[in-house]
Amino acid sequence: MKGQDLHSEITRQLIAAIEANPGEPQLPWRRGGSALFIPSNALTGNAYRGINIVSLWAAAATHSYSLPVWATYRQWADKGCQVRKDERSSLVVFYKEFRVEPDKDIQGDDGRRRLARASYVFNADQVDGFARPEPIATLGPIERLAQADAFTSATKADIRHGGESAYYSTGTDHIKMPDEGLFTGTASSGRTESYYSTLLHELVHWSGAKHRLDRNMGKRFGDQEYAAEELVAELGAAFLCGELGISQTPRQDHAQYLANWLTLFKKDDRAIFRAAARASEAASFLSGQAG
Repeated sequence: MKGQDLHSEITRQLIAAIEANPGEPQLPWRRGGSALFIPSNALTGNAYRGINIVSLWAAAATHSYSLPVWATYRQWADKGCQVRKDERSSLVVFYKEFRVEPDKDIQGDDGRRRLARASYVFNADQVDGFARPEPIATLGPIERLAQADAFTSATKADIRHGGESAYYSTGTDHIKMPDEGLFTGTASSGRTESYYSTLLHELVHWSGAKHRLDRNMGKRFGDQEYAAEELVAELGAAFLCGELGISQTPRQDHAQYLANWLTLFKKDDRAIFRAAARASEAASFLSGQAG
């Protein structure tokens, strides 16, 4: 199965996985002593959930925070830590549940309501007095895939390795990848699959630059264009994993990541199909670059 047929089938399978409730996403490499970079609260130890995960991932990537630990100003104070002067907070959303008199006109209404509230948190890198965990040991090189390496090399993208972040920089037109020894894999993918899937995700972002496919990538986290670009990148990575034989079927990781971004499109059930069309265009462009 090639080209559009493969892309359509992968999209269909991903939608089915999303509808089946794929669970929370996992970052497939280690950062700052944490086996998987799921943001957690410094005081309670509870993991953040839903869109707060990708929100805090984005904040960590933007500011190069090294730890997945967050708390409000007051919570840091309760731990004996001090947020440094002029540090800027990151937004998270939590829901407060309350009860009202059930609406008799709504069948099955139990009177439960949820109200969204904003909260502002600071990363452990922004405070003094926090005991940092010991540095982690890397796991060594991943297994190299010759076809995937030839593909990425042929694009002639500027790919740099080092540190603990994965991103595409529009300003310098380069891709940054974590050290491959930090990749741990996830419940549904091995280290090698996770590495190449992450690299292909960033290559799809790279394809959208103004002097390439000229996609609107959004100006800030949370706006519709930013969310749409993340959908494009993750779908494109899934398509390319299929084309390059990295994964024979879409992995749960892709569905988990997509499901969180789709929460920003609750009123637009066609968003994933528009993103799939752009992702297919990006995959074709990169395949063309690779000759």
